[in-house]
Amino acid sequence: MHGPKIRFALIILCSIAAAPTWAGNRQRAHEMSARLDCGINLGNALEAYHEGQWGLSLRSEHFDIIRKAGFRSVRVPIRWSSHAQPTPPYTIDPRFLARIDWVVAQALAHDLLVIIDTHNDDMIHKSPQMHTERFLAYWRQVASRYRSAPDTVLFEILNEPHGNLTSAAWNRLIDRTLKLIRETNPSRMVIVGSAEWNGFQQLDNLEIPETDDNLIVTFHYYSPGTFTHQGAPWVPGSSAWLGTSWGSADDHKAVESDFVQVKAWAVRHDRPVLLGEFGAYEKGDPRSRVAWTRAVSSAARRSGFSRMYWDFATNFSLYDVQQNRWRTDLLDAVRADASK
Repeated sequence: MHGPKIRFALIILCSIAAAPTWAGNRQRAHEMSARLDCGINLGNALEAYHEGQWGLSLRSEHFDIIRKAGFRSVRVPIRWSSHAQPTPPYTIDPRFLARIDWVVAQALAHDLLVIIDTHNDDMIHKSPQMHTERFLAYWRQVASRYRSAPDTVLFEILNEPHGNLTSAAWNRLIDRTLKLIRETNPSRMVIVGSAEWNGFQQLDNLEIPETDDNLIVTFHYYSPGTFTHQGAPWVPGSSAWLGTSWGSADDHKAVESDFVQVKAWAVRHDRPVLLGEFGAYEKGDPRSRVAWTRAVSSAARRSGFSRMYWDFATNFSLYDVQQNRWRTDLLDAVRADASK
């Protein structure tokens, strides 16, 4: 790794000393959500089976680059299952946990809020009942490890629940996971979204405890998929979408209409909202990608949602690691109306 080695314990102690005192009510969650804006996902690094396999290994300078560009938060997708025992007690490899410590410490050292996000847990999506205890074992270890971390470290229970993890099954898992996390982190800010890939259409089916004020609700936005995922090799049939453009009046109206729905839900439930992922795959034409990104980012900002772009430096990227430079047109679109 490049850059100075930073001791996680020191970062934790210093950050706790500097942390503000909160009233412990719903307002705190709204304020913390606002602090997340504007953020970026460190995608395709630690949620790969092994870091570097999907094109990105995190380095100290990445955090410096991100902060200097005006970003205030990072979301860290993590695949625990590739680094844990396959049988009880499902112990996570201490070396991998130390790597996560390093990432968290780097974020804190660069004045970035950081989201620890369980990502790409394929087994829980396929067989929720069979894998619930394993899933909870991961969170028991993570929650205990970061119990003394500053409030600028947030937890996200699970990225994009889908498959057999239906709304009903997902709501049950949310309940059990939150209770477990609250045993050691009673006031930790936790992020949770709806089933069906964190789609906003399922928000009305999301069940979260009314008495837990320390929650931020997330949704992901990649609509229309025929534009944002054209040519994406992991999406069956996406090669047929190549050449799809975006930017008509109807295209803009569709974004506005979707975000009006999310805003209405947020107001009814008095919950802060994080647009946890949005982006357009690299195969789209550059002008349309910029137009879509600006429209989505601006709509989120006007709606009062915090924003985190997908992703930093791989196939949706804002930053070209080969040329060591930002893609400034996309970067400006992501940061639309953001205060630094």
